[in-house]
Amino acid sequence: MGVGGESNGISDGMTVKRRSCMCSKDDFLPEESFKNWGSYKKALGETGLRLKDRLLARSLVDTELNEVRARSQHDMKRNLSWWDLIWFGIGAVIGAGIFVLTGLEAKESAGPAVVLSYVVSGISAMLSVFCYTEFAVEIPVAGGSFAYLRVELGDFMAFIAAGNILLEYMIGGAAVARSWTSYFATLLNHKPDDFRIIVHGLKEDYNHLDPIAVAVIAVICVLAVFSTKATSRFNYIASIIHVVVILFIIIAGLIKADTKNYSHFSPYGARGVFKASAVLFFAYVGFDAVSTMAEETKNPARDIPIGLVGAMSITTLVYCLLAVTLCLMQPYGSIDPDAPFSTAFEAVGMNWAKYIVAFGALKGMTTVLLVSAVGQARYLTHIARTHMVPPFLAYVHSKTGTPIYATIVMLVATSVIAFFTKLSILSDLLSISTLFIFMLVAVALLVRRYYVSGITPDHDRNKLIICIVLIIASSIATAAYWGLSKDWKAYVVTVPIWFGATLGLKLFVPFALEPKLWGVPMVPWLPSLSIAINIFLLGSIDGKSFARFGIWTLLLLLYYFFMGLHASYDTAKASEERRAAGDPLPWNKLEEGSDKLPPSSMADSDTAKGSKISTAAESD
Repeated sequence: MGVGGESNGISDGMTVKRRSCMCSKDDFLPEESFKNWGSYKKALGETGLRLKDRLLARSLVDTELNEVRARSQHDMKRNLSWWDLIWFGIGAVIGAGIFVLTGLEAKESAGPAVVLSYVVSGISAMLSVFCYTEFAVEIPVAGGSFAYLRVELGDFMAFIAAGNILLEYMIGGAAVARSWTSYFATLLNHKPDDFRIIVHGLKEDYNHLDPIAVAVIAVICVLAVFSTKATSRFNYIASIIHVVVILFIIIAGLIKADTKNYSHFSPYGARGVFKASAVLFFAYVGFDAVSTMAEETKNPARDIPIGLVGAMSITTLVYCLLAVTLCLMQPYGSIDPDAPFSTAFEAVGMNWAKYIVAFGALKGMTTVLLVSAVGQARYLTHIARTHMVPPFLAYVHSKTGTPIYATIVMLVATSVIAFFTKLSILSDLLSISTLFIFMLVAVALLVRRYYVSGITPDHDRNKLIICIVLIIASSIATAAYWGLSKDWKAYVVTVPIWFGATLGLKLFVPFALEPKLWGVPMVPWLPSLSIAINIFLLGSIDGKSFARFGIWTLLLLLYYFFMGLHASYDTAKASEERRAAGDPLPWNKLEEGSDKLPPSSMADSDTAKGSKISTAAESD
């Protein structure tokens, strides 16, 4: 939609008058269903039919790459290389998770075996990285997993995932911002609550108000809207400093190591290790932000695999070394959950070192916040392009090449959460949202490889559905049994079912689509294992966090049925009518001076994927 500019006729088939600064209703609700109360009542009466249409609709790759992207009016600038992506990945991930949650989980859940927790969550994250990488290479748009799920699982599942993606980023940013305050206090020889306002009239989990976290987010917002390339340069300079500090922590910490602290390696047993893994998955959250930068990458087929896999490999190694160092320096029962590394150096007589640690932690958290701000804005931008949220949020500024409105809105929401909510609540809820999304992306990858609408025979489609249902069901059963019983007998049934369903997919369902540029190895085993591990880790999270997750999902559904469904339906139908009238969008203007569509490999992928999809399924 047009916000602050000239006429834009490419967003939804309607010409929109652009203004110099002020916004009107058409910037928020331009669709036919919201023209007046009569139109809205009619739309509500058709909710069932519209929901059926959106449940069956699967977007085309070409639609995501061109038509949907064109609704931002200006293209994002393609100026990122694999070097930028690696540092974005490192900057996005190494932050509050390692510097705060390591101490918390070592003390309360895993003991020194927290290093194994990082290995488990690292394996799960790496499997998800592979799934994300194939999609990001083949569908290089800012929508990340939202765009991938629209293509493979349809509009409705993409929307549910979109809501959780936004929740993931808001909570993640809020958690890091509050941790920033904790380490800032350590740097100044204060306790974290010295810089917070305690309001006794509010509930305990929400009464430690954090104005410093809000201030930090505001500064990050300014940096994020300025320039993606400038953000990248700042990020890898800050990340290099951060890596130097991490090396100092490891070397200096191991000099003070005491192997007696490892005498009780796993005091809480295997359950403690997996419980910690589920929470520590928070420490790996952020790499998916790199996939949203595919639209700004010079050579996605080369740069994205190197950037994502390289960053995750480095991160996992660093996390394991830091976890070992912390637990060798101090008995797990004495670890400070708020600023574990700083207090550990203080405990071994290196009081001066805590300032270096605190400084490094602040650097790391700042880059995490910055990359998160960049990633979450691009998610929201692509969601707005589909009109599931107000389309003015899709606007990309002509000079900066950044989605300024989406950036501001997301960071305002993040700052509100950071102002009120404690870290312990944020980390559990974040892990649920993230694991759920990663599981869906793995399912989408299986659908991508084994199903092409109109081409795959019905019997192969049915076998695919049965296998995926068995993989998910057996994974849920395994996770549930782990949470409810200490016996092992049920695993004799659930694990073989998972194995048999994956093997059946391998042997009896042929590939429908081969990746053109880069593909996940060992399909279906790798995505199937990703589904199983993500669901298993979900089963290790406490019930209260699932209750909060359920409330958020209910709110998403209410919004969807009353607003998002009708807006996206109208937009899809307008796009369909435009195609039928032979009036294609001038999206080639967004190809940075090129008069051609995207590379033929991507167009071919789209043709194979969707040429025979029904008209309803082709819509938007």
